[in-house]
Amino acid sequence: MRTLGALTVLWLASWGNLGLAQETSESCGDCHEQSKQLAGTSHAKVGCSACHPKHEAYPHPSGMARPACAQCHEGIAAEHSRSVHGRALKAGNEAAPTCAVCHGKAHEVKPAAAAEFRRAEPETCGMCHSQVAEQFGASVHGVAAARGVTAAPVCTDCHGEHAILGPGTQASPVSPGHIRETCARCHGSVQLSRRFGFSSDRIISFDTSFHGLAARAGSQSVANCASCHGIHNILPSSDPRSTIHPKNLPATCGRCHPGAGQRFALGTTHQWAGRGEAPAVVWARYAYRILIPLVVGLMLLHNLGDWVRKLIARRFRFEPVPPARAGLGELRMYGFERLQHALLLVSFTALVWTGFALKYPDQWWARPLVHWEQYWPVRGTLHRAAAVVMLAVAAAHLTSLVASRRLRRHWQTLWPRRSDVGEAVGMLAYNLGLIPRKPRVSAHSYVEKAEYWAVVWGTVIMAATGLMLWFNNLTLAWLPKSWLDLATVVHLYEAILATLSIVVWHFYFVIFDPEVYPLETAFLTGYSVKLRRAEAAEEQGVEEGAEHEVSRESE
Repeated sequence: MRTLGALTVLWLASWGNLGLAQETSESCGDCHEQSKQLAGTSHAKVGCSACHPKHEAYPHPSGMARPACAQCHEGIAAEHSRSVHGRALKAGNEAAPTCAVCHGKAHEVKPAAAAEFRRAEPETCGMCHSQVAEQFGASVHGVAAARGVTAAPVCTDCHGEHAILGPGTQASPVSPGHIRETCARCHGSVQLSRRFGFSSDRIISFDTSFHGLAARAGSQSVANCASCHGIHNILPSSDPRSTIHPKNLPATCGRCHPGAGQRFALGTTHQWAGRGEAPAVVWARYAYRILIPLVVGLMLLHNLGDWVRKLIARRFRFEPVPPARAGLGELRMYGFERLQHALLLVSFTALVWTGFALKYPDQWWARPLVHWEQYWPVRGTLHRAAAVVMLAVAAAHLTSLVASRRLRRHWQTLWPRRSDVGEAVGMLAYNLGLIPRKPRVSAHSYVEKAEYWAVVWGTVIMAATGLMLWFNNLTLAWLPKSWLDLATVVHLYEAILATLSIVVWHFYFVIFDPEVYPLETAFLTGYSVKLRRAEAAEEQGVEEGAEHEVSRESE
């Protein structure tokens, strides 16, 4: 019986609490108008006792502390305290907004997800930020929000809700480092772009541009979305007031690039491979996409056939590689030429690493350089320094050819001849097994000449386009933007072609060719291992497996 009595008491108590909760909207409303205002608000299901302790006592105790929102919304209150508003309150600014300023009184709080609340956000924020609210109201976003488009961004979509931070704070969604992600929430959405008819490739085209690549690497000063489109006064490009209207682009771009667009129209800004590019840029891209596989493919066929032939001769026919002939033989590279080669080797390697790190900052091999990008522009600085070294080497080479007859006569051995074409075609056919007999090849053959003139060609192209990119302000001031776009494309694809040529062609003949493996030492000592082995093979009557039959040319 005692147990049954205890259960009865507990049941009555729970029924009494239920009645107390119901009393929130009924009994309390008999005296308090605020209770009637709760209907349809976020607090409609919250009992009075949750915020008003000892309310059941009558008369109500006087001096009761006003309930704090943090009692239920602890996490939100913590976010608010860290925001610009919360810090202003802590600093004694009584005008800084509190919960009630934005959400209304506790008995009138509307759900934040309601369309009515979102539509009123600009007006609410405009109580303190009147000028910003006026700009936003006239913008594409503000106009859409006023029409009731719930997907249109309002203040909290960009700035955050409670943890609002200043744009100078790194963690802020509108800071230079995060504004791209903030804008991408809408402008990177295929669903929204189809629904509202705006371009879906704006984020992609920005990411592939110089500005986007620099921003991804951590640059805080490079132009971002707001730099060109504005912050709150974002207008369509067709609006004469817009910062991206064709007539206003010179002023907009001129903030970073003085003189840009003053002589020629800047044209399309958001563009990426195959979309929005000038015809010359498109043709250059297609030309390189054909040229690179063709040239590198022929190199691979040539060298792979040569390597397979020598592998068969050495491993299956047991024809040994003849030892190098005693003595030093012919001097292939003079001391000054070896110095030039060393500087070229260092500068080219640095250019390749830093250049591709600028284009592909997310790759693992770029991370050691990108890691320091927020503190110092490592990639760009090293890239330009290496370019200066390469240009200095080119200038020294030209000067030496003019000043030294000895070097000039040595250089003449690399001058192309009509017979080089026949030798190259014949060796390719021989390496592929199309002809049975190995053709005669000069001592200074098409192999060395192709390497040398490829370097000359590549240096001229890379220097011209690289200087246009380096001094982009001058380029934009005196030439159409399409020229800079063309320089960007040519510089990238020429770099890819040069890198692959070095790896596939040059590295084979100085490292992987069985005739010189493990290393052709001419760039160190000036004397060629391959030539000395070929001369030894000729003396021994060995023809198969030696790449060169010595054909001396009088100097």
